[in-house]
Amino acid sequence: MVGYPKTIRVDQGSEFISRDLDLWAYANDVTLDFSRPGKPTDNAYIEAFNGRFRAECLNTHWFLTFADAREKLEEWRRYYNEDRPHGSIGNKPPITLVNPGGAPSPSP
Repeated sequence: MVGYPKTIRVDQGSEFISRDLDLWAYANDVTLDFSRPGKPTDNAYIEAFNGRFRAECLNTHWFLTFADAREKLEEWRRYYNEDRPHGSIGNKPPITLVNPGGAPSPSP
């Protein structure tokens, strides 16, 4: 297992300024690096990811229950990280960066 990142870059959205996220980050020795308000280009990687996530997952599924949403989101996460080629890393899936054999990640 790779573990938690040292830093997570986030914007000023309400989901990122919550006490619970702050406590989780503190407990796991993760620094929350806030971008400047109104400057999405401070975090271009996540803005690009958000666009892909919306186009490839959220806009293509109906979520009927929380369990259904969890199942579909987990399926997409696995596809995105373990099967989908990423141009920025030589058209390979990201799993090959941490596991050259490409074995799937463990279930959550």
